Amino acid sequence: MSKRKSSSVSENASKRAKPVQEEEEEDENVADGDEDDPLLSAQVWIVESITLKNFMCHSLLGPFTFGSNVNFVVGNNGSGKSAVLTALIVALGGNAQATNRGSSLKGFVKEGESSADVSITLRNIGRDAYKPEVYGPAIIVDLRITRDGLRTYKLRNKSGQLVSTKKEELMSILDNFNIQVNNPVSVLTQEMSKYFLHSKGEGDKYKFFMKATQLEQMREDFVYIKTTKHVTEDKVGQNTECLKDLKRKYLEKEDRYKSLASLDEMHTKLEELQKQMAWALVRSLSLIFPSQFGISNPFYPFPYVPVTAGLNKVDEAEKKYKQIQEQLEGITQQVQELQPKCAELKAEAQKRNSLLKSTESQARTQRMEQIQAELEKLKHHISTLGQQIDQYQHACSRAKEEQGKMRREHGVVQRSIEANRRNLQTMESSRSNRLRRFGDHMPALLTAIDDAHRRGQFKHKPRGPLGYLISLKDPELALAIEVCLKGQLLAFTCDNHEDERVLQGLMTKMFPGGRRPTIITSQFLPQVHDTRKKAVNHPEYPSVLQALEIEDPVVANCLIDQRGIESILLIKNRTEARRVMQGRNPPRNCTQAFSKEGDQIFNNRSYTAEQTRANYLSGDVEEEIRHLQREMENQDAQANRFQQHMRRLDEDLKQNEGLLRRAHIEQKTTKDKATKLELELTDLQNVEEPQSEDLRPLVCAPRISTVQYIDFYLHFVSEIDGLFHPVVQTSVSKATEICPERLEVRRTARSLDSEINRLKVKISTQKQQQGNREEVVRQYHEALESYKNLAQQMKNLNSFIKSLDSVMNQRLQVYAELRRFLSARCKYYFDSMLAQRGYTGSMTFDHKNETLSITVQPGQGNKADLSDMRSLSGGERSFSTVCFVLSLWAITEAPFRCLDEFDVYMDMVNRRISMDMMLKVAAGQRYRQFIFLTPQSMSTLPESKIIRILRLKDPDRSQNNAQRNQDEDQ
Repeated sequence: MSKRKSSSVSENASKRAKPVQEEEEEDENVADGDEDDPLLSAQVWIVESITLKNFMCHSLLGPFTFGSNVNFVVGNNGSGKSAVLTALIVALGGNAQATNRGSSLKGFVKEGESSADVSITLRNIGRDAYKPEVYGPAIIVDLRITRDGLRTYKLRNKSGQLVSTKKEELMSILDNFNIQVNNPVSVLTQEMSKYFLHSKGEGDKYKFFMKATQLEQMREDFVYIKTTKHVTEDKVGQNTECLKDLKRKYLEKEDRYKSLASLDEMHTKLEELQKQMAWALVRSLSLIFPSQFGISNPFYPFPYVPVTAGLNKVDEAEKKYKQIQEQLEGITQQVQELQPKCAELKAEAQKRNSLLKSTESQARTQRMEQIQAELEKLKHHISTLGQQIDQYQHACSRAKEEQGKMRREHGVVQRSIEANRRNLQTMESSRSNRLRRFGDHMPALLTAIDDAHRRGQFKHKPRGPLGYLISLKDPELALAIEVCLKGQLLAFTCDNHEDERVLQGLMTKMFPGGRRPTIITSQFLPQVHDTRKKAVNHPEYPSVLQALEIEDPVVANCLIDQRGIESILLIKNRTEARRVMQGRNPPRNCTQAFSKEGDQIFNNRSYTAEQTRANYLSGDVEEEIRHLQREMENQDAQANRFQQHMRRLDEDLKQNEGLLRRAHIEQKTTKDKATKLELELTDLQNVEEPQSEDLRPLVCAPRISTVQYIDFYLHFVSEIDGLFHPVVQTSVSKATEICPERLEVRRTARSLDSEINRLKVKISTQKQQQGNREEVVRQYHEALESYKNLAQQMKNLNSFIKSLDSVMNQRLQVYAELRRFLSARCKYYFDSMLAQRGYTGSMTFDHKNETLSITVQPGQGNKADLSDMRSLSGGERSFSTVCFVLSLWAITEAPFRCLDEFDVYMDMVNRRISMDMMLKVAAGQRYRQFIFLTPQSMSTLPESKIIRILRLKDPDRSQNNAQRNQDEDQ
């Protein structure tokens, strides 16, 4: 079953001062109820009927029609009582283990049958109805369980039309109605009662309390959230390293991406150099054949000399040409002779270069493997250090949180100690002067008022403080009256505004910078107001006006006007106060009532007093002083414990911070070492293998390059330019084709050719390193997107963890306060329930050790010590158990309560008392349904329309023993 919302706990439990509807203890006459009351019929969550078919050992049970309030399912063993309760649990989403009647669903199918069916009708009327436009005034839940243990649901409306077959829809309905069949407060089976309530272990009772109030579910949710948070933190730690790797890869891809721009620049430069090269060749030809370019040759820097003027030099040039040709032929012959030797040397060089390459490659591979191994060790060490850092950081955070909590609690205790110290000083000073209980400055203020009155500064002498001018007829009502009157106990009253201004001046002098008492201005009258028409007049309980002795009519009139004390009742017993105020006929003219504990009760709500003792009206000053001294001693001891704990936390924090610093330093050193190794590994991986064309012979014969030969040749034939006219025209044409605009090039073709070759090699090398252009761009954008996505995820996770910490701290504080408050209320109701039998007892919660100790004394007063429940008789223990269950009912919310054979161990007296208690609780909760299963006849129950008794037929004795007892023993 999915986790349910923790709504069974009273919504008012988390705020002490918020109104709390206390319906559980109203004492209405059970017989006065009317099942046909339209208010009762407006209930949305009760069980109207249930029908069983082939369920457990029963062929057909039902349909059973339940009443809106109290239902008794009566029958002998084997008649089907527990089958009804088991079917209710299973059909409303409970698991088989929760029924304590089997370990699997298939065990609920009657022997010899293929399936079992359960049909439950839930009322669906009122403002909290679930999809009333779909389901109408009732929701029918049909469950079928097959022999294979499969469970299927059909949810129908009031007319029987199918609405849904999904279990999620059933869960939504149960959540809306706050139905929790797995909660023992809602459905308490015999086995669950034995395990938790009759167990000898104090831990079991504590577990029952936690499970019933759903504090256990809240705690499990907190543990789950905390575990999830730790997993998220671990994931963040792991992703931190991944983020670094992604960033490194992204930067690498970014460098390659940026290098594409430099590659484009080199291509542009290469095109420019090629253009310059084209016109540089033309320029070279212009120097050789100036006549081909005309007199205005832009490339020729020398004066033009006609060809005819140089004819006499042709012979000389031919001679030089022949001479150089002969030298060239000789050099060519030498080259041919040396060629075999050159080839041999080249082969040997290639062999040695190959051997060198192989050796260097092997050494590089070994070094790379060594670096990889070292990197693996370093990464493992870095990971270990990261885990240690996380642990130290978590320990530091936990210690700081605990320190903050301790400081806050210590501050609260210190403020409480200071307040008690001031109260103690006030109490001690009031031994001789009761007026000092209302403030150290009060005696001086009253003296100043008397002096001013004697001097005629007041028309009428002011009265106050009002609490000093009243006295109690019954000292037990001191706290109730003090809580009722509150700040008016310190107030003063004046007849007119002139007197008020004078009194304010005196207070300003007596209370410099402090809080001054309130001044109430109202005309003084010589007689007390006639309150007979608007005052409450109860035969048993006094009003506040009746409980006070007030000699001065001015004081009485002031309290009547300001607080309406004539219409406020004082009822010592808080349970009785709720019964009187919240019954059908509250006292006439009564606006509210106060119990002796200071609880304030209205006709539709109540407030619990935060004040526990009377400060101004208490008569026993010495007892108040002793009480304050004891309380201060306890607070001093508590403050000392807080200080010791904080010192231990400081020591732990310093130790963990030291370990954290050392771990950070070691982690940084290790990461630096790993970075250096990674850089070295990258350098080794980027080493290029020498290409075969780069291997040059170590010894080679000299040779003349083609460019040198052409230059040489053209130099000597330049004057015979007429013969080279086609060559010139072709050169100019190609240059124009490459670059239409004629360029003035000052560089030689040789230097341009050399730079072009170098640039081509550089472009080729960079292309090989970069790979495909589109691939480089794609990898860059993918790396950038991956890095951004992970960085954003890390940011979101860190923000989530921070928010989760804040929320969890607040929720845990509320959880602790809620647990404390529910424990206190459970104690109170347990005492109240025991008192109805004349028992006394105590309930001690130990939340740290998760134990609940219950002690009960059956006798009156202090005749015997409180005894553990294990020492009680069966009937007494069962009665105490009922009191415990009823006290849990009082502090939790559920639409219906099911209790299986609550009276199994009780004698007649305890059964009668327990029955009266439960009927009283039920009568006070007319909007809630109660289903009690019992083998007793219930013939002694009073006649009442709110009580319905369903009597089951005795089982068929002709069945075999296994079939007859399956309902009770399965």
